[in-house]
Amino acid sequence: MAPARDMSGPKIYFVRHGETDWNVAGRMQGQQDISLNEKGRGQAEQVGYKLAKLFDRPEIMQYLVSPLKRTRETADIMLRTMGLAPDIYQPEPRLREITFGKWEGLTWKDVRKTDPAAALQRDMDKWGTVPPDGESYAMLAERVRPVFENLERDIVVVSHGGVARATLAVMDCIAPEKAPVVEIWQGRILVIAKGSYQWV
Repeated sequence: MAPARDMSGPKIYFVRHGETDWNVAGRMQGQQDISLNEKGRGQAEQVGYKLAKLFDRPEIMQYLVSPLKRTRETADIMLRTMGLAPDIYQPEPRLREITFGKWEGLTWKDVRKTDPAAALQRDMDKWGTVPPDGESYAMLAERVRPVFENLERDIVVVSHGGVARATLAVMDCIAPEKAPVVEIWQGRILVIAKGSYQWV
């Protein structure tokens, strides 16, 4: 990924939740409530140390967190590592992960075997395809857009890989059709401003 050229304006310090056993297995988690594994808890701690170095006064930052278990666990560990009380954050339901509907719990290999036509459609249009009983990235972007469109100050967000990709599109950092394939790392911080982003 190319480094950001201009990081002026309010910034989103985006943290993806730490690793889960479903991440390791390649299962689509969506809105299933999965806990962190041991590595994921370590990643949350690493992020806390990094954020503590970035902010002079971390206690005055606003922290928005998806209400799913893996993101709340990440935020709890991260904030404790920063010397802050976990209850400082605000749960934000609009930051829940994209839902894959009937595909949740499956691997992509499973989907290609059981629903090859739908899998092919999604390969051709990852942004617009809606899984059975699920939502598309386009729908997710409209869900998260109100959270970020009138951003007036820097914030810290603890959420999910799909939400990070949608946010990059909403903030005009990347074309929507390219957003679904952007790698979103665990244990690192993605800094997003209007029109630009970089990893720290």
